[in-house]
Amino acid sequence: VWKRFALALSSLDPTQQQQLLVAGSAVAVGGLLTCYYWVYQGTKTKRIPIGDGWWGAGEKPQSEDEKVFPFQVQTSDEEIQDLYDRIDRTRYTEPLKDTGFQYGFNSTYLKKVVSHWRHQFNWKKQIAILNKYPQFKTNIEGLDVHFIHVRPPHREGQRVLPLMLVHGWPGSVYEFYRILPLLTNSLDSLAFEVICPSIPGYGFSEAPHKQGFDTLAAARVFHKLMERLGFSDYYLQGGDWGSIITTNMAQMKPECVKGLHLNMLTNKMRGFGVLFSILIGRYLPWLVGFTREDVRRLFGSVGFMERNFYEIIRETGYLHIQGTKPDSAGYGVNDSPVGLAAYILEKFSTWTDFNNRDLEDGGLERKFTLDDLLTNIMIYWTTGSIVSSMRFYKENLKTNIDNRLDNNTGVYVPTGLAAFPNELMHVPQLWARAKFRNIYSYSYMPRGGHFAAFEEPQLLADDLLQFVKKVEKL
Repeated sequence: VWKRFALALSSLDPTQQQQLLVAGSAVAVGGLLTCYYWVYQGTKTKRIPIGDGWWGAGEKPQSEDEKVFPFQVQTSDEEIQDLYDRIDRTRYTEPLKDTGFQYGFNSTYLKKVVSHWRHQFNWKKQIAILNKYPQFKTNIEGLDVHFIHVRPPHREGQRVLPLMLVHGWPGSVYEFYRILPLLTNSLDSLAFEVICPSIPGYGFSEAPHKQGFDTLAAARVFHKLMERLGFSDYYLQGGDWGSIITTNMAQMKPECVKGLHLNMLTNKMRGFGVLFSILIGRYLPWLVGFTREDVRRLFGSVGFMERNFYEIIRETGYLHIQGTKPDSAGYGVNDSPVGLAAYILEKFSTWTDFNNRDLEDGGLERKFTLDDLLTNIMIYWTTGSIVSSMRFYKENLKTNIDNRLDNNTGVYVPTGLAAFPNELMHVPQLWARAKFRNIYSYSYMPRGGHFAAFEEPQLLADDLLQFVKKVEKL
């Protein structure tokens, strides 16, 4: 190893050698602390308590009504006319010259989106699309929880496995409408019976009436949902909040989770372990367990700090607002449909590709249709759920996140990780192993960003299928 190190060092230019030698002073200490980190982490608990809760209005009754009842999205001419009236009264602000989406949603392009919404978009037609999959509600912990439940058509010799897909913010179950047929109507030897719940406070699920509903509460509610539907073990898939909720589900009841597949990864590895790999990894990736693709995604041409730290600061202003005073900002976008569209669609632009910030149209129609984007907006608008969805950030961030039990608990169920190149931050497999102790597959996806199921449904479906086949030994 040291011979390879010396050869690699001699191949660098003087500036790189100096940077590496400065970093090398931390090698011994960093290595020892990294070893300690892994040993320490190995002593952590392997599950988190399930707990219980009541989020409905009033006091908890003696017994819960466990009925599951059908649900369909509906509208009225009055609801649509109210939308049109509000759109027609919109007051726009002219954008600064040559700013693209750097200041947020460009109002020149916003006018085009709103014109399509007002004159071409057909909400009743989109409702028919929403209702093409069976939808239901059931009351869990005082909340009417909405979910889609799609069973595959019977095919001789095909194995069917239960799968829950969980969305995030500012998405909804509609993100999964392009991937659902790929998972449920497959000609492969394996298909899925898919359950897609709306997170309480999002879309068609009732919002909590009490403080404290976080990802742990959502995880418990979704386990109860699967139990109520008659499933004892199942697969989970998630991105954004969905990745954290499904991870919590795996930590909470690992005996029920056959496998966990994520398209947004969280970094549990911290301190000198990460610092050491960042300092050394760009020059000697093999020494810290990085691949060339890890180096490309972490450092790019601008360096780690620019590609990760500064980019994250630029893109997380919303998180601080929603994690501290969600209601203040939420009231405005809950009252203005155009304000709501600008606030949400800007995320579908930038989180798909940071380079979209330089475009006047934000690159929105490169991956999505306006009808699809506006359908997601209409789910928030017609249910009035934007404020409660924003509160979810405060509930999860108002306590010291380092003291949350799930943050100090490993994940031991079979895990598949799909790393999309335009995700907000890249997490190498080396870092992922600190939390996910049983990784069956780690895939460098060829394209796509934060909204994987919405952007690249075929890629996500294929990666999920190969992961499940590995777990099932098919």
